Amino acid sequence: MPDQIVTERPRPGVLLIRLNRPDALNAMSAELVEALHRVLADVRHDSEIRAIVLTGAGRAFCAGLDLRGYGPPPGALEGEGRPQAGLRAQQHIASLVEACRGTRAPIIAAINGAAAGGGMALALMADIRIMADSAQLHASFINRGLSNCDIGVSWLLPRMIGFARAAEILLTGRSVTAREAERIGIVSSVVPGERLLDAALETAETIAANTPFGVWMTKEVMWSNLEAPSLRAAIDTENRT
Repeated sequence: MPDQIVTERPRPGVLLIRLNRPDALNAMSAELVEALHRVLADVRHDSEIRAIVLTGAGRAFCAGLDLRGYGPPPGALEGEGRPQAGLRAQQHIASLVEACRGTRAPIIAAINGAAAGGGMALALMADIRIMADSAQLHASFINRGLSNCDIGVSWLLPRMIGFARAAEILLTGRSVTAREAERIGIVSSVVPGERLLDAALETAETIAANTPFGVWMTKEVMWSNLEAPSLRAAIDTENRT
């Protein structure tokens, strides 16, 4: 089996992470998610990595959960009940949110194609999103009779674009084009597909040129202050960095 995740260091201080299941549109399997967990864990201890670009191999960013079967996540027990096994798999995927947040190097999602379901959630976990002009986002769980509040989406999306817009997207299950995603603030920029990776790497390189401690503290405080109960609490957190 080829590597589920492929990494390279195309520029000084920059790590490129590529989801590598192109034949399955980079759908999430237990093997792919665990490989991504391992890469992010390794990066936390690598002082040479200043910024990360996350993208997909082939024509999709990530098609979400592999409907042919996720496979057993780490710690799965033989004979375990279906609800317990399902929750274990759910937690395995959802813990990527904290893994991305806890990675000191900022993560730039280069959305090269469809990002559906868990793939859209994976894009939202990133600190910055750049999107190919032909790509689309699709919160697809509701189209399969499930809640669209999954893998952090119900917390992340309203904070990006406001409750009303987030509710309309999540309750209808419709697709969001690249241009709309830029207009309403889900992504920072839209570029032609052939320019996507260069644009993401240029942004990563600009971040990597800054001091690692300053970047680390900026990322950490911005995420922490999304949860701050008051302006004063947010300022106190800023003052301590």
